[in-house]
Amino acid sequence: MNLLSSGRFAFAVIIAIFLAFSLTSFSQSRPQRPTNRPGDDKRNQRPTPKTEEELKKEEEERRRQEEERNAEIADDVVRIETNVVNIEAVVVNRKTGQIITGLKREQFQVFEEGVRKEIANFSTPDAPITVSLVLEYSKWTEVFGRAGGGPFEPGVYESIRPVAQFLTRFIQPPDDYASVIAFDMRPTPITDFTNDPRRINETINLLLRNQPAFRENNLYDAIKFALVGGKGDSVVLERNPERYTEYGGMVDVKAKRRAIILVASGIDTFSRINYSDARKVIQEAGIPIYIISTGNLFYKKYEMYLGATDSITGMPGRLTFQQARNAMNTFAKESGGMHFEMTFPSEIPSYLNSINGLLRSQYSLAYEIDKRHEPGKRYKLEVKVDVDGDGQTDEKQYVVQHRPFIYNLTEKERK
Repeated sequence: MNLLSSGRFAFAVIIAIFLAFSLTSFSQSRPQRPTNRPGDDKRNQRPTPKTEEELKKEEEERRRQEEERNAEIADDVVRIETNVVNIEAVVVNRKTGQIITGLKREQFQVFEEGVRKEIANFSTPDAPITVSLVLEYSKWTEVFGRAGGGPFEPGVYESIRPVAQFLTRFIQPPDDYASVIAFDMRPTPITDFTNDPRRINETINLLLRNQPAFRENNLYDAIKFALVGGKGDSVVLERNPERYTEYGGMVDVKAKRRAIILVASGIDTFSRINYSDARKVIQEAGIPIYIISTGNLFYKKYEMYLGATDSITGMPGRLTFQQARNAMNTFAKESGGMHFEMTFPSEIPSYLNSINGLLRSQYSLAYEIDKRHEPGKRYKLEVKVDVDGDGQTDEKQYVVQHRPFIYNLTEKERK
């Protein structure tokens, strides 16, 4: 073999060794498949028999889903079907404003749509009272309240003060009961109905220690919630671990003297229900609403600085305050209550004395209806009184304060 041939042979051997080494290295650098035995870790495993416990859980879940499909969905307005109409009435002397007590059943006459009804149940003003105090607790409350309290105390004190005074002065345990609902964007029950002085003090302290979080006032939703209840925030002082619970409104309370005391400006931001819907709920509930307006003092003091309509910053204008005042007047009148427009904070004790006197002087009247009221129709109510017992009613000398209508909500309005 010559030198050239031997060189070529050596070069070919080197190239072959190099290629063999490269292929071996490349094959080892790839991810290797697991060397499992056939049949292990397949994507679709053969099903294994279920245990008795798993079968039991599946059966319980199947039953639960079946119950949910067959369950009837309840509206947020809970209404007890009844053929009895209740009326809370207070008799007042037109000239002197004196509240008349000591009257008997035969001295009253009740009319529905001009037709006289027989009074089936009658209670004199000697029963305990049960009230819900509904308090506007928002950043607007803070702003409006400073018109009375000035820079020396939080503005919300102007709203908390009447609530605290009524709870401590006029709720007499063990017979009287009170609940407190604070609202801004949504109503929040602070305490459910209680006659415990300790619980009442806890409620007042909680309101005093905290500050409003939101600016919005959803007044109409709060009124509906206080009257007919619904799903809302859990009662704060009950420390319920659940975020939301079902709350029973005043219509579910079985008491002879019931009322709502509303302390608010009357301004509504964006409630889910509108003004007309709120009126219908009030007319159907038949619970007197006694109102203390907290925005009137601010409006009288700063009216000349306010625009005609709401400003770009959200500050209510003169028209908004006027609408709030008219709404409060309507709510009080159509519920059989009364509206107190606060001008000075010093007037609060006299307002509370008047409210307490009206509550303690309510006559409870009830009559039965032969035919159930039609949904969506308003029925006019009229109560007359014969104070001197001469057989003639005394409309010129005395006024009977009561709700003027009864309204039956339609199914659509209940949703």
